[in-house]
Amino acid sequence: MAQNSPLSPADLAAIEAAVRQAETRTTGEIYCVVGEESSHYIETPLAWAAGVALLAPAILLLGGVHVSAPELFGGWTAAQVGEAAQAAVRRALLGDILLQAALFAVVGVLVALRPLRLALTPRAVKRHTVRRRAAELFVSKNLHATRERTGVLIFVSLGERMAELMADEGIAAHVEPHVWDRAVAALTEGLKRGEPGAGFAAAVGLCGEVLAERFPADPGDNPNQLPDAVVVLPRH
Repeated sequence: MAQNSPLSPADLAAIEAAVRQAETRTTGEIYCVVGEESSHYIETPLAWAAGVALLAPAILLLGGVHVSAPELFGGWTAAQVGEAAQAAVRRALLGDILLQAALFAVVGVLVALRPLRLALTPRAVKRHTVRRRAAELFVSKNLHATRERTGVLIFVSLGERMAELMADEGIAAHVEPHVWDRAVAALTEGLKRGEPGAGFAAAVGLCGEVLAERFPADPGDNPNQLPDAVVVLPRH
């Protein structure tokens, strides 16, 4: 188990007890994983920095900066007017480039800060990333290797305040996805309240009810195939 867990020892103990209790009534296996965030979302500060930098010409125009050249009838020759115009254009372009570079650097640094980075990442991107991370964990933690393919993963990504529940094919073939909505809602509500432990325990209990009804335990043959303790992923 990782050090500096985002869950307190009491939370971890309560969730483990809830898993153990739920699994006494079913052949299903519930496996809980907590991570601080599912991605660094490096593309977010880059995208915001590039987008704001592109506004540099508009900012210069709004600031009253414009390119001008002397009137041809003011005693200037055509060659002099051309040279002056070129110099003015070069100065404007240089100012634009410098402003774009400054905006890119400042916005990139600010949005790279974790709270802003997470807040400014589109929710759809975060949802996709959390779902993909859950799928990776499902395989890497061997939830697909239970005897009757009855593993259920409950994954929480705290940074995104999102939860994902995945059931193996032995369960998914008999339980419609919407059946898990109550468990996910209970878990998400706990995250919003800042009580991930309580949300986890409630979700585990609701999952246990579904599994006990559809996949009741066999008193004579109900091995515990996966650890009951919560897996807390190290910060990466």
